[in-house]
Amino acid sequence: MTSTLLVLLLLAQAEGPDNPPDGAMEPPLSASSAERLHYLARLEATGFALLPGGGTGGVERYVQLTPMLVLDGGEELGVNLGAPVRLRLGGGAPDDGLVRREDWDSLSDWGQLVRALKLGSDASPVGLWAGALDSYSLLSGHLVRRYSNRTNPDYHPAGAFLTGTLGPLYAEAFSSDVLGARLMGAEVALDLAHLFTGPQEQPGRYTLALSAVHDWGRAGGHSPQVTLAHLDGTAVVVVRPDYELHVLAGWGGRPGVGGAWGAVAGMGADAVTPTLDARLRLEVRGQRGGFRQGLFGPDYELARFLATGPSGLPVVEAPFPDGFSVYGEAVVGWDAVRLGGLRQRHLHLSVAVEAFTWGRVDVDGRLAAQLAERRVEVAVSALATGVGRPEARYLYSGEVRWRFGGWLYAVGQGGTLLFPTPGGALRPGAFASLGLGVDHAR
Repeated sequence: MTSTLLVLLLLAQAEGPDNPPDGAMEPPLSASSAERLHYLARLEATGFALLPGGGTGGVERYVQLTPMLVLDGGEELGVNLGAPVRLRLGGGAPDDGLVRREDWDSLSDWGQLVRALKLGSDASPVGLWAGALDSYSLLSGHLVRRYSNRTNPDYHPAGAFLTGTLGPLYAEAFSSDVLGARLMGAEVALDLAHLFTGPQEQPGRYTLALSAVHDWGRAGGHSPQVTLAHLDGTAVVVVRPDYELHVLAGWGGRPGVGGAWGAVAGMGADAVTPTLDARLRLEVRGQRGGFRQGLFGPDYELARFLATGPSGLPVVEAPFPDGFSVYGEAVVGWDAVRLGGLRQRHLHLSVAVEAFTWGRVDVDGRLAAQLAERRVEVAVSALATGVGRPEARYLYSGEVRWRFGGWLYAVGQGGTLLFPTPGGALRPGAFASLGLGVDHAR
């Protein structure tokens, strides 16, 4: 199975590592392998329970069928198609149909048919990736960081991002919903050393970047519009074969809103060995006038309707105290043998914590492990916002996959959910599923 196939398989799981389409650790394909078309076909059948159901407070019961087809054409082409279909067994409102209506009641929901589409590689001057965005960060990450476009359980869009390189410029543009008017933004980074002295042996050591993001708020439910912009500077101060250290600083604000601004300064480290891939970041942030870094984060698809806390307002309109925060993030992948494809690792840990001087703490964490000679995969995730303040918000989920045959495996999933309602409130719920899957790769 080739490297691109491994990347696309990862995107089929409920949880995954940060920015899975990057593929930075993927081994290169041989010429003979790149010329062949590989595929994988998979079908999962599970019993699926959803609570509450249809506004009735009961339990909705389904048979969930999840077909999937992966086509791998090498490093620069990959397609992963398929979406879960939930067939009702019981519960819900009396007039509910056979298929769960909320999964397919908008144009954006049809985006879930594309799990992943990859055109181009890291070495290409232009690259495109589309599918579910899970823990996505826009380059510097000071506007969009660890964002997931599927946090709302009734909204299933396909996002996309486009990357391009031209001389000393590197740009990335993204959309959280290619079929609806939602989050859109871009960041352009200028390689200063390349600009003044020509192409560098180690590009990107000194960069200046400008980013802007706008939420139209017209898909997946209506919410207030907002625009943010940020200017960032980064300098790599230590470069070694296995690691590098960098320092950063930046300033951002809300165009057209006076007094809404923020500043950030910090440092980071990246370490890569045959068995370890680690990224660490530590920042000190200041927020004024309601602006905050990382507004478009893992909780945003819920906060756009109702911010964490007692305000009862969308996050764009909710008061946010002036103050400072300390932000720390660690993303670690480790394998006892050798890091291969993004799924070929014994441990993946991704955690971010932000502590504010006025008593609030936000935490986003994910842990995945492969056990029993990689036959068992366990993944857990937790999101907590507003810890230490009234009406804090918590979400948990977990998954276990056990392959007990060459083509047969068992899967179990469960967790908590929050459903946005037309009035802007969030209705708590939970889900659980258990079933079997079969696959065939060639």
